[in-house]
Amino acid sequence: MTQSIAIIGAQLVDETGVREADVLIADGRIAKVGSDLTGDITLVADGCVVAPGFVDLHAHLREPGHEEAETIETGARGAALGGYTAVIAMPNTSPTIDSAAVVRQVLELAALANLCDVYPSAAITVGRAGQQLAPMAELVRLGVRIFTDDGAGVQDERIMRSALEYAGGLTHLANGFPIVLAQHCEIESLSRGALMHEGDWSSRLGIPGQPAEAEELMIMRDIALARLTGSRVHFQHVSTAGGVAMVRAAKEAGLAVTAEATTHHFTLDHSACAGFDPVFKVHPPLRTAADVRAIKDGLADGTIDVIATDHAPHASHAKDDTFADAPPGMLGLETAFALANTELDLPIEEIVALMSWRPARIAGIGDRHGRPIVAGEIANLVVVDPDGIWTVSGSAMASRRTNTPYEGRELRGIVRHTIYNGDLVVQEGSATR
Repeated sequence: MTQSIAIIGAQLVDETGVREADVLIADGRIAKVGSDLTGDITLVADGCVVAPGFVDLHAHLREPGHEEAETIETGARGAALGGYTAVIAMPNTSPTIDSAAVVRQVLELAALANLCDVYPSAAITVGRAGQQLAPMAELVRLGVRIFTDDGAGVQDERIMRSALEYAGGLTHLANGFPIVLAQHCEIESLSRGALMHEGDWSSRLGIPGQPAEAEELMIMRDIALARLTGSRVHFQHVSTAGGVAMVRAAKEAGLAVTAEATTHHFTLDHSACAGFDPVFKVHPPLRTAADVRAIKDGLADGTIDVIATDHAPHASHAKDDTFADAPPGMLGLETAFALANTELDLPIEEIVALMSWRPARIAGIGDRHGRPIVAGEIANLVVVDPDGIWTVSGSAMASRRTNTPYEGRELRGIVRHTIYNGDLVVQEGSATR
């Protein structure tokens, strides 16, 4: 029997609204919501918010194959410290997550870590090579609900159409849940050789740039394919104003599309690359200030459904290479809430929606995550202090690597506690396991 936990003095935020109440957790579930509650452990949360745990649709946990950068255990610990109770692991591992054996391996490693739920996504095509569809039906039977070749968009229109049609016929294997194809939107013939956004700063720095159209043409294509097939498409890390506008129009037309934005795409622009520091190299690249404003507007008006991290640790020897040779990617799990809370002019309940129940639904895990804070629900919760101030330090993070672009930056919003399946896995900002 685990110890019961009482959270007292906090404001509760969930999909039903905002209210003041205490929460009692026992035997893995919320036992009672009320007043004057006591437990074996009492967390005094004056000035804090209790919310359903965060869900990240887009995290690179690197295992199997790239354990020098991250493991499922270290990634899951970082996720818990960031307030996440579930993450979707991307399939660009070695070997690729495109078979039942690798899906089972990821699930087993996640169970051993026991810090948050880690759900593997799987590749749309075998080896993410864009040539042959992965055995999607077999992987859906194992619980996979999101397929993506993330790191590379599916370039061939016929292959993508076939994937959408295949996915559309698999809902009966997923208890009626529509399988989601998540697209990394990048036309490689336009982006090949590019190291940053094509614009004023790439010209000044003499760095090959990727035009916004490399992203926007694929978004346009896949909106058309979603219309043709009736299947669901989720657009990953939308980074351009044109992309936001197209997603908005597709939603207004009633198409089954959703979209995510990363924290770095609404907090940084391409001027950050001026010092040639590879920590600011990412795909899709940091865009213009106008694109940043468009991403913020898209988050505010519901065009963009969720905030994702695109958490991407890299081995130090690789990320310390030249700007041209270093791999793209940034850490994201432990800073996401604070960045959203600091940078977005949104109420706390809207930030939680973007990070909790909306991504949970897209991922098909809304039965366990993002749930209302009421008696009987599984206790996957986060306690945050929206007014707490802290300073980012890559070396202090749980990740095996330190490649955060926010080093030394002061942020507002602290994750105090994370409760996963009723267990206190983060207490006062420190992991308990």
